[in-house]
Amino acid sequence: MSAPARPDYICHLQHMSELKIYNSLHRQKEVFTPLHPGHVGMYVCGPTVSGESHLGHARPYITFDVVFRYLKYLGYKVRYVRNITDAGHFEEEGRAAEDKISKFAILEKLEPMELVQKYTNLYHWAMLQFGCQEPSIEPTATGHIIEQIEMIKTIMEKGYAYEVDGSVYFDVKKYAANYDYGILSGRVLEDMLETTRELEGQDDKHNKADFALWKKAPPEHLMRWPSPWGEGFPGWHIECSAMSAKYLGAQFDIHGGGMDLQFPHHECEIAQSEVAHGDMMARYWMHNNMITINGRKMGKAYGNTIKLTEMFTGENPQLDKPYSPMTIRFFVLQTHYRGTLDFSNEALQAAEKGLQRLWAAYETLQKLTYTSANGQGINEELDKQVRQWCQECPEFMNDDFNTAKVLANLFELTPVINSLKGGQIKMNEISEDTFQLLLQTWNTYLVNILGIQQESIAGEDNKLDGVLQMLIEMRKEAKSRKDYATSDKIRNELLSVGIQLKDEKDGTVSYSLQ
Repeated sequence: MSAPARPDYICHLQHMSELKIYNSLHRQKEVFTPLHPGHVGMYVCGPTVSGESHLGHARPYITFDVVFRYLKYLGYKVRYVRNITDAGHFEEEGRAAEDKISKFAILEKLEPMELVQKYTNLYHWAMLQFGCQEPSIEPTATGHIIEQIEMIKTIMEKGYAYEVDGSVYFDVKKYAANYDYGILSGRVLEDMLETTRELEGQDDKHNKADFALWKKAPPEHLMRWPSPWGEGFPGWHIECSAMSAKYLGAQFDIHGGGMDLQFPHHECEIAQSEVAHGDMMARYWMHNNMITINGRKMGKAYGNTIKLTEMFTGENPQLDKPYSPMTIRFFVLQTHYRGTLDFSNEALQAAEKGLQRLWAAYETLQKLTYTSANGQGINEELDKQVRQWCQECPEFMNDDFNTAKVLANLFELTPVINSLKGGQIKMNEISEDTFQLLLQTWNTYLVNILGIQQESIAGEDNKLDGVLQMLIEMRKEAKSRKDYATSDKIRNELLSVGIQLKDEKDGTVSYSLQ
């Protein structure tokens, strides 16, 4: 009995270079060698679900979706853990240290977990639109309070944390005397102590740079749990240290997130985990750069965010038109993940056209059939060039996941595909092996690794159902606030493009296409 055929991608790997990842910890590219051969543990910081995700949030999740896809393509068994922060993400701006979930639950007149569920659902819906694969595990901060408390107890037992009136703080100065504090961010503790501003109500800290592991809950605080130090809630940083250790072990392969998380979040994670477990928690640290608007970081604090639902509908003054999820994914992947990506309508519209061009070429290629008849024979120069453009794609991905260069090569191949269809290039001017490599490259890189999908646009019985359901929910919320102007605007705008909403007797809303 003959041996089973090896999958094409395994045969292809024999000619590939080693995967190199830019490790933020050492500020250089390093050959990736997993802790356990054949297996990869990856932890990526997920969203704080106190509000709706915006365009800036799209970049890390699309970036690490590609990393996840590529590692699996290389044959690794990947455990991808991405958390949901549903408690404890607060800025220490006073003794109350109100976390963001409680703050916005009060503003929206919702129970905290009602708010969390609302925005977690919206986040999951947006990830689905982007074609992002689900992580292996998606733990929540509130689901791991016990693990966080146990880790805090360990840190206290080792002498690196202290309690003051029901709150527990990490002693950064003591840690820095024995460990390399600032190893990831490059910050110097002495400089931080000099420049950190005094915050009202923070007299209970031993040093200005200390951070909360556990915070005492004032009487009015909605989210609270019992602990050895009284009722309170966890600090922001402790959840990732506790949950990554539970699901990936004290040390694992890759920790990812946005560049803005290097300090304080990831630096604090390292400090906590090193004390608790005696190891550097992750061996490779990956950080994507920011999406900026006019050179300034996109963020709620700057008032320049564009919600993902607004991106899809165009309902934001900074937008000239709506943009599809695949256009946004393509826009993100056209720039290397560590490069700055500046938002503009012009850039998004260029991405939209580029995506349409590549997808049209992909569909054309799927319809082509190789034939060796009717031609003058192989054009050696053309055949060599096509093979080179194809063979460079794995080289680029192995060079720190350079999606921008992969897409550039697919653009180079596009006129070749169009010429094969139009007859300007005869099919047998390239070899059958080269044609098969061309077909395999587009299927593998454009679809399977970069995650580009057919746009879910037309279809009489399915016209962007997800967006419509989101708009129906927005209209319902507007009506509940007696904001009838917005409610009527949504209904009338949909009617103008041929979609009629109908309020049913049971309180639900249906729609029909005119």
